Amino acid sequence: MATPVSIDRFKSLLGRPSLTSKYYLELALPRSDAGFRSALANKGIQLSGGDQENLNLYCTEASLPGSSIATLEQTSDRTGVTERHAHRRVFDDRIDFTFYVESNKYLTISFFEAWMDYITGSGDGVGGQETDQYFYRMNYPDDYTCSGMKITKFETDSSKTGSRLTYNFVKAFPISINSMPVSYDSSQLLKCTVSMTYIRYTITPTKAATPPGQNKPQPQLPSDFDLSNPNLNFDIPQIKTNFNRNIFAEQPDLPIDFSRTDLPSFL
Repeated sequence: MATPVSIDRFKSLLGRPSLTSKYYLELALPRSDAGFRSALANKGIQLSGGDQENLNLYCTEASLPGSSIATLEQTSDRTGVTERHAHRRVFDDRIDFTFYVESNKYLTISFFEAWMDYITGSGDGVGGQETDQYFYRMNYPDDYTCSGMKITKFETDSSKTGSRLTYNFVKAFPISINSMPVSYDSSQLLKCTVSMTYIRYTITPTKAATPPGQNKPQPQLPSDFDLSNPNLNFDIPQIKTNFNRNIFAEQPDLPIDFSRTDLPSFL
């Protein structure tokens, strides 16, 4: 039976919602790394490790992928009953990424344009795209697809809690670059939206981080106990003697009155 839920109860059940602004994209190069880098060099692009990291950071908007279950309808097995049986998992056909465009080398636009040229064969050296003889001859998918592209969804305290989701994309490659309007109106940040397709994605399971060990101080014996003395023991008379010697060292004429109520109970 449904019962009213207080706001405090609802907040305790909901916990802390995840924030959309905490994510990180990791682009991967095509499997034919040497061939792709050569194609980039032909267009004057020398891709360094820092450039690839910058591309990851330029991603200002991404989408976590989705999927669905394809079903078959069974309408004649039972009278008046329509059943649906799952027969395949269907992944979204594309995923969109929006990147900032930096003004030094226009790296975002140049990188994905070069990747798409590499996919389509770049004319195999027959002139440039301006010539009448230019043609497209697609490369083999194993050369232009990449495996290793990831989107990691995390939270502010993920380094402590270990809570994160990592989406891994299999055989991904760009299929379109959206148009980018420019205008003489008030200036805005130029953004490049790229659509990529893939075969499937997997989610890497995560575990909560193991709390770091704490260096707790070990209990120490009082400094007034002489451990080298084999006759030393920790019976009540010995403790009384040490207590009397240390606490009242400045007043040797004042013996301890063990009948006082404010002394430790073991005395």
